[in-house]
Amino acid sequence: MTGVVLVVTFGGISIASAQSTAEWDNDTCLGCHTAPGPSMELPSGEILDLTIDEDRWGDSIHAYWDMKCVLCHTEITAIPHDPTGYQSSRDFATQKSESCTICHGEQAVVDDSVHAAARDAGNDDAAVCSDCHDPHYATDPPIDHAEIPKTCRTCHAEIYDQYEMSVHGSALTEGNPDVPTCTDCHGVHDVEGPANGSFHLFSPQVCADCHADEELMAEYGIKTDVFETYVADFHGRTITLFQEITPDQETNAPVCISCHGVHNILPADDPHSAVAKDNLLVTCQQCHPEAQADFPAAWMSHYSASVDEYPIVYFVNWFYRILIPVVIGGMAIYVFLDIVGRRRRRKEARHV
Repeated sequence: MTGVVLVVTFGGISIASAQSTAEWDNDTCLGCHTAPGPSMELPSGEILDLTIDEDRWGDSIHAYWDMKCVLCHTEITAIPHDPTGYQSSRDFATQKSESCTICHGEQAVVDDSVHAAARDAGNDDAAVCSDCHDPHYATDPPIDHAEIPKTCRTCHAEIYDQYEMSVHGSALTEGNPDVPTCTDCHGVHDVEGPANGSFHLFSPQVCADCHADEELMAEYGIKTDVFETYVADFHGRTITLFQEITPDQETNAPVCISCHGVHNILPADDPHSAVAKDNLLVTCQQCHPEAQADFPAAWMSHYSASVDEYPIVYFVNWFYRILIPVVIGGMAIYVFLDIVGRRRRRKEARHV
């Protein structure tokens, strides 16, 4: 970049030197932008705040790696700055997020995420990098686990309110680090949701990340039968077949969220839960409109039969586990002895 003479009084600070923009260090930029008051009026009428909190910047990962401001703000070639051409604060955020690809190409360029798809469809409000990661104050890890839902709330307030009251969200609020947040289910940069055709079909695998983890579930007294019995029953088996045979084809068989809800999942003993005893029939009738009260009453709530839970089913299962091998094994022995006997009788008949 060409040399320029820096003579500027900005926020009470004067700078006078001759440099090329490639030689500018961050002190040059922070000399003005940490002073109170820097701002820029955009053609939209919005006022863009240009103040940087020096302490927060100093704690950021970019400051740690001594990343130069001009690596991202490549449009800045002179002081005072030339007009940037940004039409609105949204235009500024969208264009500046493209700078993230310089270092974060793998994370920034995710063409199949719901956000990228929304932007490609003309939705300028779809999230870009800086909506989730403030580039001046980004840390490592970038966002605290408990803060992730609050970040998503910026755009998805209604969904956040449902999540906050759910069994997962309420536990997170109480400080439980094990419960899933938005990114655990939807992904981070490759965000998926209902707009992705396969997301619904494969959503049971998302639930399995926690509910099939025996060590994690043991900490909370939750049986992994919850997931295992689903996979083994008619509904789960249908979903599994679709996943294996036609993964791109949607199915009308229920997945976990079909019955338990999505962001508003509540404990089964909560009277407002979709799978609470008094609400279960209505939930089943979504797919089985002719179901009567005895329909959900025959369901074993995702648990395997035991002496304590469903003892009749447990003993009937054991009865057949014993009866079937005995019957088939007895028949096999009978057939074997009959074959041996017939051969012996034929052999004796030949010697008569």
